Amino acid sequence: MQIPRRKFLHLAVSAAALPAASRLATAQTFPSRPITIIVPLPPGGAVDALARIMAEHMRGTLNQPIVVEHIGGAGGTIAGARVARAAPDGYTMGIGNWSSYVASGAAYPLQYDLLKDFEPVALLPNVPYWLVARKNLPPKDLRELVDWLKANSAKATAATTGAGSGSHICSVYFQTSTGTEFQLVPYRGGAPALQDVIGGQVDIMCDLAANSRPQVANGNVKALAVMAKTRWFAAPDVPTADELGLPGIYVSTWHGFWVPRSTPREIVMKLNGAAIAAMADTTVRQRISDLGMEIPPREQQTPEALGVFHKAEIEKWWPIIKAAGIKPE
Repeated sequence: MQIPRRKFLHLAVSAAALPAASRLATAQTFPSRPITIIVPLPPGGAVDALARIMAEHMRGTLNQPIVVEHIGGAGGTIAGARVARAAPDGYTMGIGNWSSYVASGAAYPLQYDLLKDFEPVALLPNVPYWLVARKNLPPKDLRELVDWLKANSAKATAATTGAGSGSHICSVYFQTSTGTEFQLVPYRGGAPALQDVIGGQVDIMCDLAANSRPQVANGNVKALAVMAKTRWFAAPDVPTADELGLPGIYVSTWHGFWVPRSTPREIVMKLNGAAIAAMADTTVRQRISDLGMEIPPREQQTPEALGVFHKAEIEKWWPIIKAAGIKPE
């Protein structure tokens, strides 16, 4: 039986509209089941803590359970692949940081594109790096340290937490920015690295500020400069590199939420709204502050702002990492 041409065209147009209508209906009813947040690290660290703080508040806003799942290994690239390949329906969301969503792309071969295969959701809190030194190192500030390193390049040492780590890349960036040279001493973690700075076996360390804040407060090591545009709220007496005459040396571990590419805009905005509501909550803000993290200004919490910032960070750091030949161990 032949279908009249007018009816055939009507059916064709209706069929073509189905995917768009289906996506709209899905977005309108989202979320209707639990959401999973993929953490690219083992449990117990700062990223895990941030994910759980955010999830606890967001589940109330979204009225659905939020499950935190850990997929560690390969610099966060295994977790990144899981998020990139997930259904673009908002039920799988990645939380990542500068290391897993920027540095990993320069150091590891990826099966996905860090900019093209994700939709940005929200920029999350950050922690700056700072330069700490053994307490009996002669330099009193960053300018004196640069002079000392240039005079002692043959014997000066810096602790790092392994190839491609934040402390490793920060150290290389510091060398490039200041024209200094020193030996990098790799460790398997931040705790043993910092312990050898405390013990005087290593001279300096470019460390996540929240990690070594207790040791600085106790006088076991000294903080010479914060690698940020402004002083760190948790140690306001420590000057920035800018203040000490070495401008533009900015290194921080920032965090963000992403979902798979092609996730409907309406769903992205619902997730973004829940994240913004969490970061505006007084209790959440205090818990994040207790981690030593700073919440970005409201205007930087949009998907668009994260997208622009993410791209700029990749453009900044990939040439530095690749020029240094940094590869996974």
